[in-house]
Amino acid sequence: MTGPFRLSDKSRSLKPSATVAVASRALELQRQGLDIISMSVGEPDFGTPAHIKEAGMRAIRDGRTKYTPVSGLPELREAISEKFRRENGLTYAPDSVTVTSGGKQALFNAFFALLNPGDEVLIPAPYWVSYPEMVALTGAVPVPVPTTPESGFMLDMDVLASRVTPRTRMIVLNSPGNPTGAVFTPEILQAVAELAQRHDLMIVTDEMYEHLVYDAAQVSIGTFAPEHTLTVNGASKAYAMTGWRIGYAGGPKSVIAAMNALQSQSTSNASSISQHAALAALVQHQETSQFIDMARRAYRQRRDTIVRGLNDMGLKTPTPQGAFYVMADTTPIHHNELEAARIILDDAQVAVVPGTDFAAPEQVRLSYATSMENIQEVLSRLRKLLTTL
Repeated sequence: MTGPFRLSDKSRSLKPSATVAVASRALELQRQGLDIISMSVGEPDFGTPAHIKEAGMRAIRDGRTKYTPVSGLPELREAISEKFRRENGLTYAPDSVTVTSGGKQALFNAFFALLNPGDEVLIPAPYWVSYPEMVALTGAVPVPVPTTPESGFMLDMDVLASRVTPRTRMIVLNSPGNPTGAVFTPEILQAVAELAQRHDLMIVTDEMYEHLVYDAAQVSIGTFAPEHTLTVNGASKAYAMTGWRIGYAGGPKSVIAAMNALQSQSTSNASSISQHAALAALVQHQETSQFIDMARRAYRQRRDTIVRGLNDMGLKTPTPQGAFYVMADTTPIHHNELEAARIILDDAQVAVVPGTDFAAPEQVRLSYATSMENIQEVLSRLRKLLTTL
């Protein structure tokens, strides 16, 4: 296209999200009157806890609707600093913490603060679709590090080390992981930390699902290599605050300062109202912990049901140790995961996400952040579909 409205090369290089595409197709079929059950979007089906909602409403009533510092409310950064100490064993002073408009912005700011064109970034695969896209926007090169369903998608240190080159600058970790639900062991995390220290690499660790762990110990890699680690988290998953858009990060002061400078020239501060709500989630941690415990019990029951059901019908599915996703082998439906996802949507009226953009061929992702009734119905529909193939 020529003329004054020509799109930039970077914007044209972006791939649309497979998750959003599936959700949009499912909505279109729903508008046509079909009974579509969506297992595609990673969003808690629980409402935001009452004490958090009340804090947001109170902020509105009290007129706390003005700009805040770019890096976030001082009292919120203090609460995040204390949260890191209390729950993760991490020592980040409040001026080494920044608050963003969702975890995705924290990651985006981090990549642009740390990467130059040509730098290489190691990303265990399957991975969340946005990691390589964000890295590529900076001009850096995403380097997938494959893991296997047979290992439960555990990171193989020999494979990771073999991908390190003189251009490697960063390792991106996500544990518990999206889309796999894998939780890396403390031994793996320590080995990654030692690798980063040996090669002077930065670790960006996305710990958004840290509270949704079922059969493993959740450990923050920053406890092994604090000077090499930026820890990203947020309010979306654990506190059911997806729409409130609050993320945060803690790390070396110079990195946080660079992220704040970037944010000052883009979005400025996160919503003041949402920041006050997130503050309540952190300081009223007894009420918040009760909610998290309730949600975790429900997710565990759902996980066990969907994993057992999928495996029983021949769709091989490793048991995830965290988050609220499963990766199922759909080769009994079709050897191509895109076509398998289309068949499941059109013939079983179930929306799943093909593993293509996750670097997970022959697999689809299902989110079990939905009701047990929906999960049982989905299993019934898939069993019926498989009998027709």
